[in-house]
Amino acid sequence: MTILIAYDGSDDAQAAVEYAARHVRPEPAVVMTVWEPLLAQISWAPLAATPVAAWRESDEYEEEKQAERLARHGADLALAAGLTEVTTRAERGAGPVWAAIVDVADELNASLIVTGSRGLAGARSVILGSVSTRVLHHVRRPTLVVPSPKED
Repeated sequence: MTILIAYDGSDDAQAAVEYAARHVRPEPAVVMTVWEPLLAQISWAPLAATPVAAWRESDEYEEEKQAERLARHGADLALAAGLTEVTTRAERGAGPVWAAIVDVADELNASLIVTGSRGLAGARSVILGSVSTRVLHHVRRPTLVVPSPKED
């Protein structure tokens, strides 16, 4: 079986990786970051004020490269925290982040999904909602939602 760890680089996502490494039975893990070209994000965002003109699709996106680096960072954290068999995945989303997480969990037949409780802050949280809440409502497999780390 495989543990799917959703990772966006936030403090909450880092806490989730570290918690999973300390408390979950070691098994293969995939650290996944969801990405989408910026113009595509704007086109489906609920508060997009102006229609987005057609743009040229490219084979390479800076967002993809950033997502790959971010997933590698999450995997490095997982390895440092004690997980031993960790791979990365930068997944191009075609809509909300939660939907990509649910789809990949199904594709991998993940035994567990791990996510932080809040990766967004401020206006983005209001616009896009809680990824972890939506994952919980749409997935049909065990999910571990790790709360935000307590501030000292």
